[in-house]
Amino acid sequence: MSKFIILAIPFLGTSLGSAMVFFLKKRIAPKFEKMLLGFAAGVMIAASVWSLLIPSIDMCKGNSSPEWLAALVGFLAGIFFLLLLDTVIPHMHIESKNQEGIRTNSISKTTMMLFAVTLHNIPEGMSVGVAFAGAMMKDSGITATAAMALAIGIAIQNFPEGAIISMPLCGEGMSKKKAFICGVLSGVVEPVGGFITILIAGIITPVLPYLLSFAAGAMMYVVIEELIPESQNGEHSNIGTIGAAVGFALMMVLDIALG
Repeated sequence: MSKFIILAIPFLGTSLGSAMVFFLKKRIAPKFEKMLLGFAAGVMIAASVWSLLIPSIDMCKGNSSPEWLAALVGFLAGIFFLLLLDTVIPHMHIESKNQEGIRTNSISKTTMMLFAVTLHNIPEGMSVGVAFAGAMMKDSGITATAAMALAIGIAIQNFPEGAIISMPLCGEGMSKKKAFICGVLSGVVEPVGGFITILIAGIITPVLPYLLSFAAGAMMYVVIEELIPESQNGEHSNIGTIGAAVGFALMMVLDIALG
């Protein structure tokens, strides 16, 4: 299957989820939203471990340096990269009234909301891209089916995520069509980021273990900074916990069964 199709799978999940704005109410029930946020967190944690960190460690076995070194360095670099973007880029989370990043009055609230979701999607595109890059290389230990499993897992968690993006925008007074377009645009960064990651990994093969763990670190930043706090905020936090467990289990099974 073409790499472009694989890279487009997560984007398709976001787009289909965003389309729910045409079929559902303007607001998602708080309990259901907590479950969806927890589910997304569980998928991303499992993907970070099974699809990215473990392959990174396995690729370094037999090297002169410790086999955990690339995983450690790449993971921390991914964390700090997202922290830097989070600090520099002006953005605002959908359920928040506080602007984050560099302060500015020249950008609309809707645009800053879109920036926040785009930041969230960058590591997801990178993770699929670097996994597919590994599948194209010999002796990487990553198969095409493993890359496909990761793409499918990210797409599954992107579906509810797309709805969580578009529906609150509609609730803010935006038209359904515009809210859908904004949701779709937030996912464009995924195939673009994935393709750029493939190009980088293809040029500098030795850094692939670092890129795998870098993507894992970037995803974990999103989980710890955004998804888990939002799923645990207020009452009924156990619903978010159940969602996380289901998401983790699903992604784990997908990776092991298809990888």
